[in-house]
Amino acid sequence: MASKANSINLFSISSAPMRAFHLTWLAFFVCFFAWFACAPLMPIIKGEFGLTPAQIANINIAAVAITILVRLIIGPLCDRIGPRKAYTGLLALGAIPVLGVAFAQTYETFLFFRLLIGAVGASFVITQYHTSVMFAPKVVGTANAASAGWGNAGGGAAQAVMPLLMGAMVMLGVHESLGWRAALMVPGVLMLVMAVVYYKFTQDCPQGNYSDLRAAGMPIEGGKKGGWDSFKLAATNYRVWLLFITYGACFGVEIFIHNIAATYYVDHFKLSIGQAGMAAGSFGLLALFARALGGYLSDKVALKGTLNSRVTVLFIMMIGEGIGLLWFAQAESVAMAVIAMLIFGLFTHMACGSTYALVPFIDKRALGGVAGIIGAGGNVGAVAAGFLMKGTGDTQQTLSILGVLVAASALCAIAARFGADKVEETALAAA
Repeated sequence: MASKANSINLFSISSAPMRAFHLTWLAFFVCFFAWFACAPLMPIIKGEFGLTPAQIANINIAAVAITILVRLIIGPLCDRIGPRKAYTGLLALGAIPVLGVAFAQTYETFLFFRLLIGAVGASFVITQYHTSVMFAPKVVGTANAASAGWGNAGGGAAQAVMPLLMGAMVMLGVHESLGWRAALMVPGVLMLVMAVVYYKFTQDCPQGNYSDLRAAGMPIEGGKKGGWDSFKLAATNYRVWLLFITYGACFGVEIFIHNIAATYYVDHFKLSIGQAGMAAGSFGLLALFARALGGYLSDKVALKGTLNSRVTVLFIMMIGEGIGLLWFAQAESVAMAVIAMLIFGLFTHMACGSTYALVPFIDKRALGGVAGIIGAGGNVGAVAAGFLMKGTGDTQQTLSILGVLVAASALCAIAARFGADKVEETALAAA
């Protein structure tokens, strides 16, 4: 019987775990590209619809709000129907509002579709679930962080690529007001293609698909019961809620930066749309290696130390993120702002990776519920940051306050330390 992979063979797709690894990060990349495709074009869209600062804040909040609910649902759903069907459905249904936003004619319709697009952000939970059931403890942190990081880079790619796509449309003779709409069609089509590929070439776990395994009476580690049972079990674990807070402070800030960075560089430093897109895109593209590095470090220190060594790594990353964010908020030149953004971004992505290097060890009986609740925490953080921005009306002040809150949330990481029994149990499993 097939078992979990003990290593990551990047250049192989012969095994079920490696096919899942590569296709899950690719699907995640497409989803994040679609999720943040509007952000770098907001200076153009703002002018077309005559948007006020309050309306822009509403759009940024809408972009992440519905993801909270969908992430809470999608984790237990993975336990119930398996990650293969869950991802296929999310990709196919999520493509509808992604394509729909290109046809928006008013602020209200744009806001509506932007709200629905937020559902594709739940792709992250399925990605982490799928790699968690495919890889063994000694490499699961690296597998989770690498797949999430490479997929996450879709947000950074959108910042850099979408202005170029729109520019290409304009060069071909398309009017600017149609150019951004045509550019936004691209990620929607990619999602539909990815839905077909994911369904055809992946399976739920090393042994096969959940439906087949249940029919044969075989045990399923991640999806024993699924649905509401998985959610309830996860919700009663206090460590889940502590990591819910830390993930809100790292991934929530990451999403917030994706949504406001391009506009911030245009308004504060007077950069062009293309220049701002490149500057903002560099933050997201750090995910190509930084999130994986966070998971890799977590795996390595756990091999030499204990399960609680993973907690210490997360604590250090959160402190570094908070200090870096304060530096970015106070930067007065473009060069210094970009340097500060890259440094605090490095810690932010690594904190995200080290958080989900802990997730598989919280409660194996409710993996979907744990992954879903903690994942939702990231979006709660982003929504909270959006409301903070709306309340202050000042980006620099918002960033400064967030820096202090992020550093304070590092205490939640320390509070999530495991007892001696759990530490010993994990050490035996990894041996």
